[in-house]
Amino acid sequence: MKGSQVTIDHVSKKFGDFVALNDINIVIKPGEFFSLLGPSGCGKTTLLRIIAGFEFPDDGVVLFDDKDVIPLPPNKRHSNTVFQTYALFPHLTVYDNVAFPLKLRKLPKEEIDKKVREYVHLVQLDQHINKKPNQLSGGQKQRVAIARALINEPKVLLLDEPLSALDAKLRANLLLDLDALHDKIGITFIYVTHDQSEALAVSDRIAVMNSGHVLQVGTPFEIYESPATQFVAQFIGETNLFESTVVNCSPYEGKTGTEYNVTLNTPALGIQTPLPGDTQATKEADKNILVTDYEPTNPGQKIAFTIRPEKIRITTDIPNVNGRLDINVFKGIVEEPVYTGFQSKFYVRLENGTIVKVFKQHTNYLDDGPEIQWKDTVYISWSANDGYIVEDINK
Repeated sequence: MKGSQVTIDHVSKKFGDFVALNDINIVIKPGEFFSLLGPSGCGKTTLLRIIAGFEFPDDGVVLFDDKDVIPLPPNKRHSNTVFQTYALFPHLTVYDNVAFPLKLRKLPKEEIDKKVREYVHLVQLDQHINKKPNQLSGGQKQRVAIARALINEPKVLLLDEPLSALDAKLRANLLLDLDALHDKIGITFIYVTHDQSEALAVSDRIAVMNSGHVLQVGTPFEIYESPATQFVAQFIGETNLFESTVVNCSPYEGKTGTEYNVTLNTPALGIQTPLPGDTQATKEADKNILVTDYEPTNPGQKIAFTIRPEKIRITTDIPNVNGRLDINVFKGIVEEPVYTGFQSKFYVRLENGTIVKVFKQHTNYLDDGPEIQWKDTVYISWSANDGYIVEDINK
């Protein structure tokens, strides 16, 4: 099997006065695992249903390769859909559920039998082939639905929140199986989810949607590390986000070309903690923070600054920055420590009252429990390279 390129070209859709999709433009590459990610009501399922043929756009076209599929009914589009509710026939066995699309096509019995067994094996249900849906777990039912969707050999498989009805551990296991299945068969997967971790784990690329708009399309790395908007930064994982004003922007030659040292006035963070050896000039500079950026900004420009919690270092002693001028340091008190096993989450109240989230990975055995406790005085620090300017908030 080989996947099709799916082109969504200026697609819009309204339901009454409600704008579900507003001029959507996406090109999904052949064989790509592509996710539509966003909160409930953002338009992702409406877009999937338009691609599948269950809804029609008010404007725009959908192309499979170079063919406009909008005039075609769902069964003529070389795509199949897997729903979160499984949609299995309860009175039929696994074998007969998977065979159903082929029986509709009136294929020879021998060919049906060969293909059914091939696809049941593909989803690892050989031992359950004669069971009925009520004898299967939720994950096994979803595997049956996937096998049935694949047996007609579509060029595009559409998955509408297929794992949302499963418990967390089963969902994680089936997600890995789904990714492996995609690698094995090589067709185009378009996956709808509201779960950021799911999308980050398996996608080649992700479209983040909100209120009928596509806010950013990129790889999981690009979406997480370089969010295009405040919404994307806050929706993907956890982050600390602050409004800031650009004080200064100085170019320098970096590893990838011209980069910029940007000084930001960020009132929410207050004044940095003086370090041993600080000069008066340094103390004046401590009223601001430093961030590295790849585009120039203008003094006075209003922007949003984000720093991920796992990129912040937390210590009970003043950090030794070895004379580096690109380290931001603040003092605070642990307002709330949350131990989660592999890491601890700390909510640190800075001296001006702002709460900053910090994640600390547990890389060593903790013989006496976590080294940082509730109400401890701590220092948080991060490099200018670890912060990110998200967007001009005046736009």
